[in-house]
Amino acid sequence: MKVALIVAMDREGGIGKNNDLMWHLPADMRFFKATTTGHVVVLGRKNYESIPERFRPLPDRENAVLTRNKNYHAPGCVVFYSLEECLEHYQRETERTIFIIGGGEIYKQALETGVVNELYITHVDKVYDADTFFPKIDLSGWIATTVQLQQPDERHEAGFKIAHYIRP
Repeated sequence: MKVALIVAMDREGGIGKNNDLMWHLPADMRFFKATTTGHVVVLGRKNYESIPERFRPLPDRENAVLTRNKNYHAPGCVVFYSLEECLEHYQRETERTIFIIGGGEIYKQALETGVVNELYITHVDKVYDADTFFPKIDLSGWIATTVQLQQPDERHEAGFKIAHYIRP
């Protein structure tokens, strides 16, 4: 089972505000879609509900929603009541990557399990007024490669760098 985490964060590690994205970066959205299409995306209930209804579930991906609510239904998704239960379900998955796509609490749990062996981090070169943050992580033991650089332009309010990290 290959488990990767994909996230966009500002200079201070901010990933969201009021259960929503804080920026509009079309090139990063394209990267996210291209990278996760055909795979499994694991997300928390609040993150799932923050996606506009017309885009739920995320198309061309198996959506796994985590919630503690045993009565929760997410049409077109697989619902799990813990990250452990979810990972156990996909433990024999060999064709698709399991992408942890947030939010903050799900990222924290995934990193604590030690099963994440790849990170795709979009480092947004701006500070936003976030209320949700990516957990502190020591990237010194990871091998990083730059996937994409984007300068600010008429379609991107901030520049960013997408980095791919692999744990050796």
